[in-house]
Amino acid sequence: GLLGMPNAGKSTLIAAISNARPKIADYPFTTLHPNLGVVRVAPEKSFVVADVPGLIEGAAEGAGLGHQFLRHLQRTRLLLHVIDVAPHDPEVDPVVDIAPFDDSIDPVAQARAIVAELKKYDPALADKPRWLVLNKIDMVAADDRAATVKDFVKRFRWKGPVFEISALARKGLEPL
Repeated sequence: GLLGMPNAGKSTLIAAISNARPKIADYPFTTLHPNLGVVRVAPEKSFVVADVPGLIEGAAEGAGLGHQFLRHLQRTRLLLHVIDVAPHDPEVDPVVDIAPFDDSIDPVAQARAIVAELKKYDPALADKPRWLVLNKIDMVAADDRAATVKDFVKRFRWKGPVFEISALARKGLEPL
């Protein structure tokens, strides 16, 4: 199951790895209902990925659209927490306008807010196996990528698997 903030790249990711063709646009809350896609990893080996609408702070209490679909994530075996690590320019990027957690768009604060919403909704959901998928890594200067990832993992206090991808450019998807 894919989870994350609006515009983190969840729909782009499911379109890149599966047969799903969700609506993809550069404005928040493009995904209005869950999308399912079959990922084929070998001729007779596949799995289903679920993309749910982006979560925002207060989702467990009904804010936004994601709360209506959190139950779909309860049926998944693994959560892929998609996080937009690209720097945002408030004058260019409309995503800034919908970030309810921190005016500076701190991806760690956003990731923590998502985890908090999972815990509020269902502690068992928050305890599911989860991998971090740091998306839009191609938007980070090549010289800064390793430091950006290291800083994120350290500040988030993450010990599990971390994948650096660009769903749009289809980079880093094979290891994921």
